[in-house]
Amino acid sequence: MGVNGGTMTWLAFLSSAVVIVLAGTKLSRYGDQIAEFTGLGRLWIGVVLLSTATSLPEVFTTVSAGWLDAPDLAAGNLFGAGLSNMLTLGLIDLMHRQKRVWQQAALGHTLTAALAMVLTAVAAFFVLLQVNVTHVGVGLGSLIIFLLYVLGMRLVFRQEDMDRRRREQEALVEGAVAGQAAVSRRTGMRRAIIGFVLCALALLVAAPFLAWSAERIADETGTTDTFIGSSLVAITTSLPELVVAIAAVRLGAFDLAVGNLFGSNAFNMAAFLFADIAYRGGGLLDHVSATHALTALWSIIMMNIGLMGIIYRAEKRFMLIEPDSLLMIVSYVVGLWLLFR
Repeated sequence: MGVNGGTMTWLAFLSSAVVIVLAGTKLSRYGDQIAEFTGLGRLWIGVVLLSTATSLPEVFTTVSAGWLDAPDLAAGNLFGAGLSNMLTLGLIDLMHRQKRVWQQAALGHTLTAALAMVLTAVAAFFVLLQVNVTHVGVGLGSLIIFLLYVLGMRLVFRQEDMDRRRREQEALVEGAVAGQAAVSRRTGMRRAIIGFVLCALALLVAAPFLAWSAERIADETGTTDTFIGSSLVAITTSLPELVVAIAAVRLGAFDLAVGNLFGSNAFNMAAFLFADIAYRGGGLLDHVSATHALTALWSIIMMNIGLMGIIYRAEKRFMLIEPDSLLMIVSYVVGLWLLFR
């Protein structure tokens, strides 16, 4: 490729990265406003809205892989995203040591984390089972995972709805809101929703360009088959989740950040249904390498570390003998080494 082609590739990479950083930062701010205006809470907004918005680029990539008859690429993308999201959880906790993200997160995240682990385990089970049973061209495993996701999210919503009602009762005790304030609230709510949708669309458009340009850069520099090239592509494809999580933590919206990451892991497993619909060779999970089960199981281990870090609330801390962000990062590196082996 000539100089002009290489310049255009780098320009596409930098431009899409800038768009993702700006859109991701504003997406967290709008999500925080929606959580405040609706009273739904940061946990629910992070688990549903933010996780869905940041996972859409990965879902479209996975569906494309299924359509192109590349089931291993589709499965690797979704299972690998679980590792990347947990690495992000460790990084944001490490970057904000003065106010531990894991300990500031609500205990309600344990339900979402448990759901993500169950769905990932079921996906790994069907990868190893190779049952090869389909219904209307969709694999049994994908259907079961999607159904479990819907039921699990209903549980998360019911739990958060109880917390919302409690907060509303507390607000009623403090006093009724004036009519003028209510009008201002509706206006702010409308602006927040419009801003959130526009930022999500910007992420959806920019993320594929970022992944494409990263792969081209790795190919042009001759590092496609090296660990550096693979790391570059992996980091760029998970940049939306990373940017949104960092922006949410800077706002002090720890539940948005944690809910986004655990919610993304759950949603990614449900996305196997969409990839399975696009795949025309039968059940997608029945036609992938058993190696993906290793990625899934290691992702579950990392989610367990994050879950224990949220539950562990001891004041006095001891290095190396408790759930910690450093342990999460080390686990990610060990997982990559095992996969490359």
